[in-house]
Amino acid sequence: MKNTLTILAASVAFAFSSAALAQSSTAMSGSSSGHSSKQTIDQQHKAAMEKCDSMSGNAKDVCKAEADGQKKIAEAQAKVDSRDTPKNREKLAEAKADSDYKVAKERCDDQTGDAKNACQKEAKAKHNLALAEAKKQSQKVTATGSSGATGSSASGRSDTSGNAAGSSSSSSQSQPSSSSTSGMSSGTSTPSSSSQSGTQQSK
Repeated sequence: MKNTLTILAASVAFAFSSAALAQSSTAMSGSSSGHSSKQTIDQQHKAAMEKCDSMSGNAKDVCKAEADGQKKIAEAQAKVDSRDTPKNREKLAEAKADSDYKVAKERCDDQTGDAKNACQKEAKAKHNLALAEAKKQSQKVTATGSSGATGSSASGRSDTSGNAAGSSSSSSQSQPSSSSTSGMSSGTSTPSSSSQSGTQQSK
């Protein structure tokens, strides 16, 4: 008996240690994956910036703006891949909008005077529109999730009230049966008592 208990205890301990080891391995894997992703993004950014160094003038500024923007977008995308939430998706859309805006502004520097001012205003308007759209999409997703949770909660309450109504109805139906039972018992007891008294008189 003692040997059996010892074996069972050892089996339980082994099972818990295996589960803990699996969780630890998963956490370490996720951490190393995130670190590897960051290294890849940094390497790609460095390579892009090195290409820009061979350029000159405004073309070099545009190239650097594109490299910086791609890095920000890649970092935001990595967060979405790690945890896909409305907030992270909004950050990704914002990173894309910021990247496009900075590149557009640098390209506007190729122009002068009124043409440059008009170019910058157009770039700013597109940037604001993209940011507003990103925020709108995030709020829409969040509101949809909240309404779904509210609907399920309300459904649960209605089910509970329905069950309560059903219980009260069944209890009210059970009352007449008890009264009819008492009526039947009282009706049967009366003849038996009168027959007993008649028997005594005849004697």
